[in-house]
Amino acid sequence: MDRLKQIESFALVATKGSLTAAAQTEGVAPAVMGRRIDALEERLGVKLLVRTTRRITLTHEGSAFLEDCQRLLVEFADAEASVSAGGLKASGHLRITAPAGFGRRHVAPLLPEFLARHQDLSVSLNLSDRVVDIVNEGFDCAVRVGDLVDSSLVSMRLADNRRLCVGAPAYLKRAGTPKHPSELARHQTLGLSSEASQTRGWAFLVDGEVLHWRPGGRLDCSDGQVLHDWCLAGLGLAWRSLWEVEGDIAAGRLQSVLDEFAAPPNGIYAVVTQRKHLPLRVRLWIDFLKQHYSNPSYWAQPSRHPSASSSS
Repeated sequence: MDRLKQIESFALVATKGSLTAAAQTEGVAPAVMGRRIDALEERLGVKLLVRTTRRITLTHEGSAFLEDCQRLLVEFADAEASVSAGGLKASGHLRITAPAGFGRRHVAPLLPEFLARHQDLSVSLNLSDRVVDIVNEGFDCAVRVGDLVDSSLVSMRLADNRRLCVGAPAYLKRAGTPKHPSELARHQTLGLSSEASQTRGWAFLVDGEVLHWRPGGRLDCSDGQVLHDWCLAGLGLAWRSLWEVEGDIAAGRLQSVLDEFAAPPNGIYAVVTQRKHLPLRVRLWIDFLKQHYSNPSYWAQPSRHPSASSSS
């Protein structure tokens, strides 16, 4: 008996919860599904399902095996699709998360084109300035901006991310322009609160060494949009990404300071749970982002959402 058919039948029965429902889905008799499961269990030498007249439940071994089977079936389908006529084809549902402001400007506007290329895909986009737990919250991929915390996750750098210290002209006229990072302690600074990113603080290159300074002003917020608005309103200095403030700087609404102490750029990353066995839909999404973000002309385009902001 075909081993793949046994595995497909086992996964279908486990998902449907009964031989009858699985058999109806495949268009065969329940007895056929039963014989396939029996043959699989005999070949493996382990009980995968406990069958009664009313229900089917997975054994401990069956639960573990089901996860492997579902992954293998997805990979098998992706492998077939990748060599089918018409090129790479992906199906299924893709769950993505990204920082709110960056996601509004540089993730959400790209999704229509991505879906147009892959007609059998659907996508859910989560935008949040907190660091989303992609493992426990079930996301396929996170787009992250800035320094990454140490973890077991796998990250792939998509582009550089340059950061600036900025303030509104009205604030700088009132409070003065800092000439050295040590002077920031005398200024009103607008920082991200602890549950957001930027956990290491603002970065500056001083005497050849990258130093991190944590803002301690009277205002902080977990939402980068609010920080941006506060900065434009002249409430203090903020440390933001170039992609976020370059339009304001060009228009004179903000000015960059301490440019001679600018630290090397951090990155924009795609983050996944593992490098191997990535579903085709995830690989195509990451390749799609690389295609756009690695092109300098992409970043030279006018901002799609001038009022959007984010953690950076």
